[in-house]
Amino acid sequence: MDFNVKKLASDAGIFFTRAIQFTGEKFGQVEKTELDAHFENLLSRADSTKNWTEKIFRQTEVLLQPNPSSRIEEFLYEKLDRTVPSRPNNEELLGHYMQDAAKDFGPGTPYGDTLIKVGDCERRLGSVQREFLQTSAIGFLTPLRNFLEGDWRTISKERRLLENRRLDLDSCKARLKKAKLAESKAALWSEEVDKAEHELRVAQTEFDRQAEVTRLLLEGISSTHVNHLRCLHEFVEAQTAYYKQCHLHMQDLQKELDSCLSMTISTIISYALSHSMASGGSSPLDPASAVETDTLKIEEVQAPATGTRKAKVLYDYDAADTSELSLLADELITVYTVPGMDSDWLVGERGNQKGKVPVTYLELLS
Repeated sequence: MDFNVKKLASDAGIFFTRAIQFTGEKFGQVEKTELDAHFENLLSRADSTKNWTEKIFRQTEVLLQPNPSSRIEEFLYEKLDRTVPSRPNNEELLGHYMQDAAKDFGPGTPYGDTLIKVGDCERRLGSVQREFLQTSAIGFLTPLRNFLEGDWRTISKERRLLENRRLDLDSCKARLKKAKLAESKAALWSEEVDKAEHELRVAQTEFDRQAEVTRLLLEGISSTHVNHLRCLHEFVEAQTAYYKQCHLHMQDLQKELDSCLSMTISTIISYALSHSMASGGSSPLDPASAVETDTLKIEEVQAPATGTRKAKVLYDYDAADTSELSLLADELITVYTVPGMDSDWLVGERGNQKGKVPVTYLELLS
């Protein structure tokens, strides 16, 4: 107990001495040992590395997990050394909802069938994203966190020790200076001078030793940069693979949906043709019909004063010859009929362009 009290008193004395030295330096009343330019450059480089690594780490966390509540939850589970519960991500949830909706609407309907396909694609995208997040966390975030929570803490600890050694050194210099001044006035060799010189030598040795330890740690920042550079390359590779897989999944989905749309259009056209043939009309693809309409010179046809209507184009249509008008899906055109034209065709106008258009490709508007 007696030893602890003495140590406590000694530590308090050292702390008080350092506080006096630090305050004197701030007010410019005492001298301060300056580090060499190379050492100061190492300190500045280390501080810059720490600050930017911290910013990159935090923003990467936001990129990988935009939800702040989820980030806090993951942080707490990590501190408690527990596994974060597995939950579906946004893409997987969307895919699940789409497939449930398809069951409700009917998977055999065009809308229900499309919901199933898109939902399955969204779930695959969610799986790809989950793999990307895991790879990025291990290959990029973990090394940055290890530096901030490991290497940087060690560097900070040694820098604080170095600062304390410097304060002790400068305090010893100040005491020696005062002892020599008192000696000159008393004109005798004082034991106080011997003691101050001995303390100064000890303080200088401890300062030099600590400065060397701190210097070695600071020079290790270059190795940290090399390690972070390798991790950055791995992060870019993971991002590239992630976006490539997402692109491939979306391409496959687009092809599948285009195929379904073509089948739907074919079904509509087949129904229109069979309905037309059953009613005694001619097919829009029937050569006889084409010959019949060819007898009408489209360029000489004039729009009637009444009876024109607006129509919305349902599907793209490429004109077979100069008498027809090419169409683009979702555009609006003016249409009307003329005597002698097959009932499956109308005359369509778009600006200065005019030509025959198939009725099955149009939605007549009132």
